[in-house]
Amino acid sequence: MEYYNYIKSFHLIFVVTWFAGLFYIPRLFVYQIEAHYKPSPDKEILGKQLQIMAKRLWYIITWPSAILCTIFAVWLMILQPFWLQQPWMHVKLTFVVLLFVYHLKTHQYFKQLQNGIVNKTSSFMRIWNEGATFILFAVVFLVILKSAINWVWGGVVGIVVLGVLIMLGFKVYKNIRSKNLMPN
Repeated sequence: MEYYNYIKSFHLIFVVTWFAGLFYIPRLFVYQIEAHYKPSPDKEILGKQLQIMAKRLWYIITWPSAILCTIFAVWLMILQPFWLQQPWMHVKLTFVVLLFVYHLKTHQYFKQLQNGIVNKTSSFMRIWNEGATFILFAVVFLVILKSAINWVWGGVVGIVVLGVLIMLGFKVYKNIRSKNLMPN
């Protein structure tokens, strides 16, 4: 058990790097989508560079971090199986499943963009980018509060407020962006 904190530390390190990848990859998708609609040669130059950046981020940082995070999490559960009896852990694991669903859907978008298929708008990807943020907030509140009831009242309200603020931020950003794109 003396190595429990080392395993926990590695788990947290890979949680951070996994989320870093999940936060950044949709931003690269935004840039890839916007580059797709630029005139030549910008379209080809930017598109190729952004594909390389996305591929490296996805396969060198994000996927390995997800796998290592999971390995260390399972190891922690083996060492401390009583956590699986806690109601807050059941809710947390539900969010972890949602995180994997988000990751796999993001992988689908990644593959499409790597093949030059643009099915989504950059605005969609800006909103998609926030999915991991909501999951992160939920998981952190659960782990820190360790109570489903406290999390429901504190966490849900926090997540709803976060969601409202993000949507307002998108509206403001979209208005500023559309004003800057209009010819004078």
